Amino acid sequence: MPVLELSHITKRFGALVANDDISLSLEEGEVLALLGENGAGKTTLMNILFGHYVADEGEIRIAGERLVPGQPEAAIAAGIGMVHQHFTLADNLSVLENIILGTQSLWSLKSNMTQARAKLVQMSEEFGLIADPDAEVGTLSVGEKQRVEILKALYRDAKILILDEPTAVLTPQESDDLFVTLKSLTAKGLAIIFISHKLHEILANADRVAVLRRGAIVATVDVKDADRNSLAETMVGEKVVRPKLTAFSPGKPVLTLNQICVAGPSAEPLLKDIDMSVREHEILGIAGVAGNGQSVLADLLSGLVDAEAGWVELLGEKMQKFSAAQIIEKGVGRIPENRNTTGVIGEMAIWENVISESLRSENISKFNSIISKPNAIKQAELLIKQFDVRCDGPLAQTGLLSGGNIQKLILARALSAEPKFILANQPVRGLDEGAIAYVQTQLLAARERGAGILLISEDLDELLSFCDRVAVMCDGHLSPSFEIGSKTIAEIGLMMAGDFIQEQRSMANAN
Repeated sequence: MPVLELSHITKRFGALVANDDISLSLEEGEVLALLGENGAGKTTLMNILFGHYVADEGEIRIAGERLVPGQPEAAIAAGIGMVHQHFTLADNLSVLENIILGTQSLWSLKSNMTQARAKLVQMSEEFGLIADPDAEVGTLSVGEKQRVEILKALYRDAKILILDEPTAVLTPQESDDLFVTLKSLTAKGLAIIFISHKLHEILANADRVAVLRRGAIVATVDVKDADRNSLAETMVGEKVVRPKLTAFSPGKPVLTLNQICVAGPSAEPLLKDIDMSVREHEILGIAGVAGNGQSVLADLLSGLVDAEAGWVELLGEKMQKFSAAQIIEKGVGRIPENRNTTGVIGEMAIWENVISESLRSENISKFNSIISKPNAIKQAELLIKQFDVRCDGPLAQTGLLSGGNIQKLILARALSAEPKFILANQPVRGLDEGAIAYVQTQLLAARERGAGILLISEDLDELLSFCDRVAVMCDGHLSPSFEIGSKTIAEIGLMMAGDFIQEQRSMANAN
């Protein structure tokens, strides 16, 4: 008997059919990968399974028993655990307190805490998920936090584990360790569903793949019978070819950073003596695990934080402090890290988001103050068509777009003026193969026109296939850049863990 059965699940949001008559099963000890375009219905389906949504039609059975719909506590009691891409941990609590949170009062008798500690230690040893029960979660690395999330699900006796983009913020070594752990868990009978856009991970670690398109299951295949190209084509509905980097001789620098330091809330600076340059006709990639200074670097170049020391030369102008308005006026193309919170305002119409960085242009405003709505809508219509933003027109609410179409909208705004410098922060994070190919094609066209691009990404495969040079950021330090192909994945992984910092310190001491 399958450990999980989804039968004829249908979910509508108004006229939109998010899940269309979906039926799936999962066996004990099996790893099922869920693959699909952005907006294909993967998240909706998992939210139905975990009780956040109620299906309009269909039912779910766990080991033959019908699951009460719309009740997360019922899903947890039935043995379903979920690890979200963005962890749901309290940084100011210990590992043990996070794991028992919601299962009993933190003010329980000491004997209960003692029992909880014993169970956690036993699980850690049994599953190879080593965690210090007394460590404060805020002090843990990203990989260690993910370990705590998995332990939290196992503590609640999960029989089915759902993982959403589980390696999005891990180093290559941490990703390898995760899948070794998952293999040991499935050997003990745990069934796993994991959502990922990384086709090589799916092919290496899943038993089966269920492919969703426009809310419906279009294929369920054994991994042994699939390959990267066939999965991408099934997901998108047509052949997908990612663009290839062609050789260009780099031109003059469009961005130079010299000994840049950015102060932090404590005595420890957030950016430490950063030296870097980006030239015309090239893409410089910044690799690193989340939280090591990449976001601070992006904020600095967006005019959101000031440098405490050092200087920046941007498009021929040397400066130390500059505002976001100055960055916009200089025509920098900005693709922010979080498309939903800082990239667009979801409650506003598409045309309003399109013109948000060009309000003072002659085509948009009269007398530098009054917006010409007809002109703005006309411009939005042109960009919607040019960048293939699939929507109900410029008057539609931006927040109703899929993630991939929001990213296309941001690209339209950032690239339509043909900027000479582009700051692309996680431009393809969470996008499907078709959307990734589109975004990369647009960025390569900008590079060909002469733009210099700074590409910040936590996806090492993306950087190594799409950049001319790469530098690694760790703990606020930036390594010297290196040409693609000059270092192995293992070497770069060690750099992401901070090996290059020790080398720099040794060289400094020697001098």
